[in-house]
Amino acid sequence: MTHRKLKKEALALLRSVDFALALERLCAYPPRQIVNPLFGLLYHQEPLVRWRAVSAMGMVVSQLAEKEIESARVIMRRFMWNLNDESGGIGWGSPESLGEIMARNHRLAEEFGCLLVSYADPEGNYLEHPVLQRGVLWGWGRLARKRPEIFQPSAALLIPYLCSTDYHLMGLAAWAAAPLGQDALKDALRQLADRAEEIVLYEDDQLKTRTVGQLARATLASV
Repeated sequence: MTHRKLKKEALALLRSVDFALALERLCAYPPRQIVNPLFGLLYHQEPLVRWRAVSAMGMVVSQLAEKEIESARVIMRRFMWNLNDESGGIGWGSPESLGEIMARNHRLAEEFGCLLVSYADPEGNYLEHPVLQRGVLWGWGRLARKRPEIFQPSAALLIPYLCSTDYHLMGLAAWAAAPLGQDALKDALRQLADRAEEIVLYEDDQLKTRTVGQLARATLASV
């Protein structure tokens, strides 16, 4: 099957009403064959398609890691390269995909979890682009819901985002903080409790609208 035809079929599956079944069908393709079309779909103009490509990438690479761990590592390094200034690109969807993959695969999380931490660390591999920062925060939240221990020692890195002037970063940082149970974040979260700005959050394979205040209050209730 040509790359173009495979990408067309992958796109149709990502648009499917029954996305759980669509994921099963995507995972039935040889992993190294379907990965390249999914990379391309991380840049699709439809937001839900982009996000579902993240979900599919997570499932495909996690399953690949169970059989061919080195092949999965190569894909992880490809995402890392996409976020490197030397790549010449922007890396849209890369931090989100890293978080999704590691949320699904414990071994890759053990090996690469610290990398996702470093993308939010000014002393690490800090990403300055605001849209990439949103991706990093979503990746934090997704992985932290499965493996909070990776982020708990570095939870204070969320404070600048909670105090940001960008309400997208505020809301995503509040959402990412929920599984961490850190008292040190409470003051910053309380400052956001009445914020009415809305962000679109990808959860449970759907895009959902939430206010910054709703996300902050939900996290405060869990701390």
